[in-house]
Amino acid sequence: MRRIIFTYFLFLSSFFLHHAKAQSTYFPVPGSWEEKMPADMGLDEVKLQEAIKFAIQEESGADKNLKLAHYLSAFGREPFGFPIGPMKDRGDATGLIIYKGYVVGKWGDPYRVDLTFSVAKSILSTTVGLAYDKGLIKSERDLVYLYMAPIIPYEPYKPAMNKSDHLYEEDIFELFATAHNKKITWEHLLRQTSDWEGVLWGKPDWADRPQGSASGWLNRERSEPGTVYKYNDTRVNVLALAILNVWRRPLPQVIKEHIMDEIGASPTWRWTGYENSYIVLDGQIVQSVSGGSHWGGGLFISAYDQARFGYLTLNKGNWNGKQLISEEWINKSRVPTAVQPNYGFMNYFLNTDKKEIPSAPESAFFHLGAGTNMVYVDEENDLVIVSRWINNDKKAELVRMVLESLPR
Repeated sequence: MRRIIFTYFLFLSSFFLHHAKAQSTYFPVPGSWEEKMPADMGLDEVKLQEAIKFAIQEESGADKNLKLAHYLSAFGREPFGFPIGPMKDRGDATGLIIYKGYVVGKWGDPYRVDLTFSVAKSILSTTVGLAYDKGLIKSERDLVYLYMAPIIPYEPYKPAMNKSDHLYEEDIFELFATAHNKKITWEHLLRQTSDWEGVLWGKPDWADRPQGSASGWLNRERSEPGTVYKYNDTRVNVLALAILNVWRRPLPQVIKEHIMDEIGASPTWRWTGYENSYIVLDGQIVQSVSGGSHWGGGLFISAYDQARFGYLTLNKGNWNGKQLISEEWINKSRVPTAVQPNYGFMNYFLNTDKKEIPSAPESAFFHLGAGTNMVYVDEENDLVIVSRWINNDKKAELVRMVLESLPR
């Protein structure tokens, strides 16, 4: 009885703590985000403006035509490196600085909708977290293949054919049929340590950021899941298709209902897949989304909506008193990967040992995508920074300059 009473007391304490915090914390309403003068919040306005000027000056030099930029980059020269999803010319350097919930600085056009590249991975991992919270996945350490049904591709572009000529061809495919792939857990996929083998949407796993000599790409020995980290978008797309099969509904609908509408995101964001990433699911044609924009597709979103998602993760999944995604899942997302300590669940980049951003607290993290797109989250300083199209090697300096402007 004492244990029951104590547990109930802890529950009530946690509930009222979250409720009290929500009551004292500002949350923006849909369509509006209150701005405050930096000086009114105790910030050094001169230093803050210097940081904003720096972000504008250090805009990425990559071509604003993202298709052209792709083919001029190493990605465009990879095997099977051609885009198969939609792309969009990007805008100018853009950003927001959110301090204690209020906008205290901005530049560029924060309303403009652009691709956010691998920040989409944080949205993807959130759909896994929502499935975990709802009991659709019992544990992130479960084997994924135990949750998978055969996948029926939708291929309207295939011409009429003599069926007898294809008698021995499968009409379906399975993501985890090999002995190696059957060892993969949800956590392996979330931490990019699965070493999944195969081809998905015409992109072989070995063709994304290939390493070493080409002679070894096809026949290399597989690493035991969990032992080697490899940033690989084919495997990210495997996770997207796997969790789609758990939800049995399009992931953009899942994230819209459970997260984006709840945090007051605008109606302007879109999350897409590829021209060939369609399946037949429960009698419906459904597109499996991309977890990034390596080959086009992915998340088109504004800086304001990026900031809302970052602010949700700053508040550990709680929005104005409502727990949208469990604090437990946010905490799991921030646990360092054993073989890559600066990485949690995708795409939570961690400041472990202060290696990524030396001036920031070790507890800080950031959702990161190419471009560079960064959503920096710092609970110790009650700070969110969205920076879009900044040179990647300058993002840490931008954070340092913003931190220098905060009250001492």
